[in-house]
Amino acid sequence: MTDTLYDVVIIGGGPAGLTAGLYTSRAKLKTLLVERMIMGGQVMTTTKVENYPGFPGGIDGPELMMRFQEHCQEFGLETMTGEVTGLRDHGAEKNVIVDNQNIRSRAVIITTGAEPKKLNIPREAEFTGRGVSYCATCDGAFFRDVPVAIVGGGDTAAEEALFLAKFASKVYIIHRRNELRATKLLQERIFANELIEPIWESVVTEIHGGSSGVTAVTLENVLTGDNRLLDLAGLFVAIGVSPKAHFLADILQLDPEGYILTDSECRTSMPGVFAAGDVRKKILKQIATAVGDGAVAAIVAEKHLDDFD
Repeated sequence: MTDTLYDVVIIGGGPAGLTAGLYTSRAKLKTLLVERMIMGGQVMTTTKVENYPGFPGGIDGPELMMRFQEHCQEFGLETMTGEVTGLRDHGAEKNVIVDNQNIRSRAVIITTGAEPKKLNIPREAEFTGRGVSYCATCDGAFFRDVPVAIVGGGDTAAEEALFLAKFASKVYIIHRRNELRATKLLQERIFANELIEPIWESVVTEIHGGSSGVTAVTLENVLTGDNRLLDLAGLFVAIGVSPKAHFLADILQLDPEGYILTDSECRTSMPGVFAAGDVRKKILKQIATAVGDGAVAAIVAEKHLDDFD
């Protein structure tokens, strides 16, 4: 166990975590932010953010997150890379277990976000990284001049279809309904793009391929039950996300889907532990709401610490 006692440990380096770190560091609280992979969270895979105020015309996700990080560094936020596997409650002190090391803290803010849902169909895991992807902006450039498909009907699926159309020869949008759930602006862009073709009322039931990767998928019509084969070189999945809170299942109160339950001020069921961003049960998951959550969690955590001083 490290001898250092932090005022606040933040778990997760997306918009919510970085905002919380900015607020706590600026308040002169000794803060450590722990991120498992790269700072910025899912925004790092977004080609253009158009709905975050202050950036007319949009801004690339990685550039926006770089600005977040630079702002935090101005106030001395400490960061480390590691995977958090547990959290222990010792009243006024918490232990955050990071790669088998105990980090001591007086308060904890959980901002672990969410991760893409899987289709859970035959051979999906086998072809992940070899034609199956959950991030078009990460892998789209590898599929130049070949047909691909994206599964989903929301904003993410629409945005990724438009991105894939810059590279692929054809982009199919496979959706179990007969209309998209994406915003009207994105739908207009989808239907105006000649390279994008929706396949309605259908689901992917199996992935086919060999040593070279994905070659086709089996589609099933949800109304008729009919099956057909669709030739593809790449399959992208955008059917929603699951909260990354599994390591807290026996520690905090979660809803049936695994989201952390909080009050309106981001307090969890454990005193001194707060949750912000996409890992928290709430109606809207956007950068703007994650930033708001991060700010609230930081201020409430500061007030919590004041009560013990």
